Amino acid sequence: MPAKDGKLRYADCVNTKNAFRLIQSIPSKKAEPFKQWLAQVGKERIDEIENPELAQDRVKEYYELKGYPKDWIDKRLRGIAIRQDLTDEWKNRNVKEQKEFAILTNEISKATFDKTVKEYRRFKALKRKNQNLRDHMTDWELILTMVGEKATTDITTSKDSKGYNECKHSAIEGGTIAKNTRKEIEQ
Repeated sequence: MPAKDGKLRYADCVNTKNAFRLIQSIPSKKAEPFKQWLAQVGKERIDEIENPELAQDRVKEYYELKGYPKDWIDKRLRGIAIRQDLTDEWKNRNVKEQKEFAILTNEISKATFDKTVKEYRRFKALKRKNQNLRDHMTDWELILTMVGEKATTDITTSKDSKGYNECKHSAIEGGTIAKNTRKEIEQ
């Protein structure tokens, strides 16, 4: 890895998962509190698998700790559910996940906001990849995103769109409904 002097130096690196495994293997009593914390987090995640409402409560708590207002948090969580419904619908209609999902999402975004997701991230001045665009949206932006995605889901279902190309047309139509709503609000 590059050092401060610009020269390349050998370095030991691990990802998050392997860092946790490394910590688990430390035989020191000083590592015990961290090991206990890891065990607690693991237990909580298993509890959330058994009862998904616990996961939703945890997400609400994280957003509250970040300073988001309750009504925004409720919209954000509803938006997550609407997005999940849409992606489930796409999966059932033979849309391949990663690249095609991104393209379809871009179509909704372009139709709704006249910006691709990448352009919208730039508009919001988000520089890090791990910054979620929706976490930086206003109430209206969240609502319009939900309108575009819910309309896309309903259009996809009613037209019985199958495959990427047909779902793309549905995505543009759904985004256009959200765009028309946005334009009326702006007036």
